[in-house]
Amino acid sequence: MTRPTDMRPASTTVTIALLAALLAGCTGTDRAGSAADRPSATDTPPPVTATPTTPDGTPPTGTVPTGPVPTGPVPPGPGATDAAAERVTLFRSGGFAGRGDNVTVESDGRWTVVDRAGSRRTGKLDAADLGRLRGLAADPRLTTEARRTATASSCADAFTYRLTVGAVETGYVDCPADPAPPPATRALVELLLRVTG
Repeated sequence: MTRPTDMRPASTTVTIALLAALLAGCTGTDRAGSAADRPSATDTPPPVTATPTTPDGTPPTGTVPTGPVPTGPVPPGPGATDAAAERVTLFRSGGFAGRGDNVTVESDGRWTVVDRAGSRRTGKLDAADLGRLRGLAADPRLTTEARRTATASSCADAFTYRLTVGAVETGYVDCPADPAPPPATRALVELLLRVTG
């Protein structure tokens, strides 16, 4: 009796069926990924919570900020002016006695006066005078007055004032025969002489 040529032994059929089942199982696993490959609920990053802030961007009193702590210099808050943080200096020279007074006022109101002989006086402005000083130091006219062309004075023994606020330097000679002194510069000079005199 002859065996048909298209018949396969039972072992071959079972082997093919097993291979097909294994391949189907592998394909399903590859698509879904293994349990180790899938993220678990504990791998989810925590939700980001915003820290409440006031209108100026700072946390309210008693609030503990979350997230990274900023480093570096803190920018000035709203309303802060560069002039409020600047040192103001005045050098007064001339006069009949040939004075040479150097007045320095720090941003916190501490002042020092050193005369031509080297004598030193110190003090501190009260809150009202410090406020006036800051207001005058922030006057935009100072920059304009610093750009004006200086002319020779008609007086020989008059006081000469050199005022410096930050990078701005201005001044005048207090001579009645000369044109009027620059008003913002003069107002600041008069305040400095009054509060440190």
